[in-house]
Amino acid sequence: MTTTETPRSTARKLARFAGHYAEMVAAMLIGMVALGPLWPSAWLERADAGALVMATDMTVAMVAAMALRRHSWPRIAEMAAVMYLPFVALLVPYWLGALSGTALMVAGHVIMFPLMLAAMVWRRAEYWH
Repeated sequence: MTTTETPRSTARKLARFAGHYAEMVAAMLIGMVALGPLWPSAWLERADAGALVMATDMTVAMVAAMALRRHSWPRIAEMAAVMYLPFVALLVPYWLGALSGTALMVAGHVIMFPLMLAAMVWRRAEYWH
Protein backbone atom coordinates (compact mmCIF):
# COMPACT_ATOMS: atom_id res chain seq x y z
CA MET A 1 0.00 0.00 0.00
CA THR A 2 1.41 3.36 -0.98
CA THR A 3 0.54 6.47 0.94
CA THR A 4 1.28 9.98 -0.04
CA GLU A 5 1.72 12.71 2.48
CA THR A 6 0.09 16.00 1.65
CA PRO A 7 2.59 18.81 2.12
CA ARG A 8 1.67 21.32 4.79
CA SER A 9 0.79 24.82 3.71
CA THR A 10 3.01 27.74 4.62
CA ALA A 11 0.34 29.04 6.98
CA ARG A 12 0.24 25.68 8.78
CA LYS A 13 4.04 25.61 9.04
CA LEU A 14 4.06 29.15 10.41
CA ALA A 15 1.40 28.23 12.95
CA ARG A 16 3.45 25.23 14.12
CA PHE A 17 6.59 27.40 14.27
CA ALA A 18 4.77 29.99 16.39
CA GLY A 19 3.39 27.16 18.51
CA HIS A 20 6.90 25.86 19.20
CA TYR A 21 7.95 29.34 20.29
CA ALA A 22 4.88 29.76 22.52
CA GLU A 23 5.48 26.34 24.11
CA MET A 24 9.05 27.30 24.99
CA VAL A 25 7.90 30.60 26.49
CA ALA A 26 5.22 28.79 28.50
CA ALA A 27 7.78 26.27 29.76
CA MET A 28 10.05 29.15 30.80
CA LEU A 29 7.24 30.80 32.77
CA ILE A 30 6.40 27.50 34.45
CA GLY A 31 10.08 27.05 35.31
CA MET A 32 10.26 30.49 36.94
CA VAL A 33 7.15 29.84 39.02
CA ALA A 34 7.95 26.22 39.96
CA LEU A 35 11.69 26.46 40.54
CA GLY A 36 11.99 30.03 41.86
CA PRO A 37 10.94 29.17 45.44
CA LEU A 38 13.63 26.47 45.68
CA TRP A 39 16.51 28.96 45.78
CA PRO A 40 17.87 30.60 48.94
CA SER A 41 16.37 34.07 49.33
CA ALA A 42 19.82 35.55 49.98
CA TRP A 43 20.79 34.68 46.40
CA LEU A 44 17.75 36.44 45.01
CA GLU A 45 18.55 39.67 46.85
CA ARG A 46 21.50 40.28 44.53
CA ALA A 47 20.47 41.33 41.02
CA ASP A 48 23.35 39.48 39.34
CA ALA A 49 22.70 36.22 41.17
CA GLY A 50 18.95 36.65 40.75
CA ALA A 51 19.33 37.07 36.99
CA LEU A 52 21.36 33.88 36.71
CA VAL A 53 18.93 32.00 38.96
CA MET A 54 16.02 33.12 36.80
CA ALA A 55 17.88 32.18 33.62
CA THR A 56 18.55 28.76 35.14
CA ASP A 57 14.90 28.25 36.15
CA MET A 58 13.70 29.15 32.66
CA THR A 59 16.37 27.07 30.94
CA VAL A 60 15.78 23.92 33.00
CA ALA A 61 12.07 23.94 32.17
CA MET A 62 12.66 24.81 28.51
CA VAL A 63 15.25 22.03 28.15
CA ALA A 64 12.78 19.56 29.65
CA ALA A 65 10.05 20.70 27.24
CA MET A 66 12.35 20.47 24.23
CA ALA A 67 13.63 17.04 25.30
CA LEU A 68 10.03 15.87 25.74
CA ARG A 69 9.33 16.99 22.16
CA ARG A 70 12.43 15.06 21.08
CA HIS A 71 14.46 17.99 19.78
CA SER A 72 18.08 17.15 19.14
CA TRP A 73 20.54 17.72 21.98
CA PRO A 74 22.67 20.14 19.94
CA ARG A 75 19.57 22.31 19.31
CA ILE A 76 18.59 22.09 22.98
CA ALA A 77 22.09 23.17 24.05
CA GLU A 78 22.00 25.98 21.50
CA MET A 79 18.69 27.29 22.84
CA ALA A 80 19.93 27.04 26.43
CA ALA A 81 23.00 29.09 25.52
CA VAL A 82 20.80 31.70 23.82
CA MET A 83 18.83 32.06 27.03
CA TYR A 84 21.90 32.69 29.20
CA LEU A 85 23.80 34.88 26.74
CA PRO A 86 21.96 38.18 27.33
CA PHE A 87 22.25 37.92 31.10
CA VAL A 88 25.90 36.94 31.05
CA ALA A 89 26.72 39.75 28.59
CA LEU A 90 24.85 42.31 30.69
CA LEU A 91 26.61 41.36 33.92
CA VAL A 92 29.70 43.35 32.93
CA PRO A 93 27.87 46.68 32.54
CA TYR A 94 25.94 45.89 35.72
CA TRP A 95 29.14 45.25 37.67
CA LEU A 96 30.64 48.45 36.26
CA GLY A 97 27.62 50.41 37.50
CA ALA A 98 26.30 51.24 34.02
CA LEU A 99 23.11 49.18 34.55
CA SER A 100 20.82 48.96 37.53
CA GLY A 101 19.55 45.60 38.77
CA THR A 102 16.15 46.32 37.27
CA ALA A 103 17.71 47.25 33.92
CA LEU A 104 19.73 44.01 34.01
CA MET A 105 16.60 41.92 34.43
CA VAL A 106 14.47 43.83 31.94
CA ALA A 107 17.16 44.06 29.25
CA GLY A 108 18.08 40.39 29.71
CA HIS A 109 14.52 39.32 29.03
CA VAL A 110 13.94 41.81 26.22
CA ILE A 111 17.07 40.57 24.43
CA MET A 112 16.46 36.87 25.15
CA PHE A 113 13.16 36.56 23.30
CA PRO A 114 14.39 37.85 19.91
CA LEU A 115 17.55 35.76 20.30
CA MET A 116 15.42 32.66 20.82
CA LEU A 117 13.43 33.54 17.72
CA ALA A 118 16.66 34.11 15.77
CA ALA A 119 17.96 30.69 16.84
CA MET A 120 14.71 29.11 15.67
CA VAL A 121 14.83 30.89 12.31
CA TRP A 122 18.50 29.95 11.90
CA ARG A 123 17.61 26.27 12.49
CA ARG A 124 14.32 26.32 10.60
CA ALA A 125 14.48 22.62 9.78
CA GLU A 126 14.14 21.86 13.49
CA TYR A 127 11.07 24.04 14.04
CA TRP A 128 9.47 24.74 10.63
CA HIS A 129 7.54 21.65 9.55
